[in-house]
Amino acid sequence: MNRPNNWLRGAIACCALVLVACGSGTRSADGPKSGTLRMAFVYATTSQNPFQEMALGAAAGAADAGDIDLTETAPPGINGPQEVSQFQAAVRTARDGIAMETLTPDLFVRPLQQAAAAGVPLATVDTVPPAGTKVGLYVGNDNTELGRSLATEIIKQIPVGTTGEVVLGNDIPGLDLLSQRLEGMKAVLQEQRPTLTVLGPFDTGSEPTDNYNKWNNTVKAHPNAVAYLGAGASDAVSLALIQKNTGRRLLVGSCDPDSQALAAVKDGYAAALASPEHWLKGYIAIRLLAEHARTGKPLTEGWWNPGGLIINAANIDEIIARQQNDQSRRQWFADAAARQLAAPADYLRPLSEAK
Repeated sequence: MNRPNNWLRGAIACCALVLVACGSGTRSADGPKSGTLRMAFVYATTSQNPFQEMALGAAAGAADAGDIDLTETAPPGINGPQEVSQFQAAVRTARDGIAMETLTPDLFVRPLQQAAAAGVPLATVDTVPPAGTKVGLYVGNDNTELGRSLATEIIKQIPVGTTGEVVLGNDIPGLDLLSQRLEGMKAVLQEQRPTLTVLGPFDTGSEPTDNYNKWNNTVKAHPNAVAYLGAGASDAVSLALIQKNTGRRLLVGSCDPDSQALAAVKDGYAAALASPEHWLKGYIAIRLLAEHARTGKPLTEGWWNPGGLIINAANIDEIIARQQNDQSRRQWFADAAARQLAAPADYLRPLSEAK
């Protein structure tokens, strides 16, 4: 009579040993974890600079936190359904935390709900978590302020009383964060240069070829505009190429430190870039998730705004040097990252205020 019970106890013990051997570490449901953490960064596309920067920052955050098996995954082009599938795969393996960035947040309502229900710690990066998902941590910019800072820099080259058109371009119409940047630009132009006529924003496309073609058509339709301002990563690149192809000089401002956009500032084809400092966002998100897993303390909640940076002729050489490789980025951002992680209250606001 005792043999079946002994066999059952032995089988349970073997299964427990297998589970421990296969696990990456040990942690009670709410306690700290030892051993290798299994985490992931899931993002919109590998094809564009903003998302590449976030992924580099996430990798550096994992390296600095130590003993993290970080999976980074994204579609080769913007593809919301494919990214959802990649996120769902990460939920099955990256049980210690997932940072997620997307350009299609509406597709992630249910996947994020399911991940939270499964007990996976979550943070969204760059895009505010969609309503109803119970994601409590968002690491992203004040995009309205980012747009205002770009317009404030550009109008230094537009005398008070100037008349004419300023053309605005939106890489992804309907994406809130880009709309917020453009709202910030428009507000400054209307407040400080009310004699200008602000046009747009026009759809300028996200992928590089589409962006160039749409900006080319827009410039042809408005050839005498005082300035051309974009909200995304490809805009300065496209507008610089248009200038090279036509021999004209335009007043251009855009966002993101794409290497070609930096070259445009260096060569005088773009007056300024407003960098959302994407690298720092990926870094901070992974470090906060890792701290939660290691210590067992509640995951930081709220909107963590790491700030932005205006790139112009005064600091272009420094930023080009910063962007040379992974190590140069890590060295440049080291002080800012340490300062922010040491004083969370200085960078946190209620999630409801994110914009």
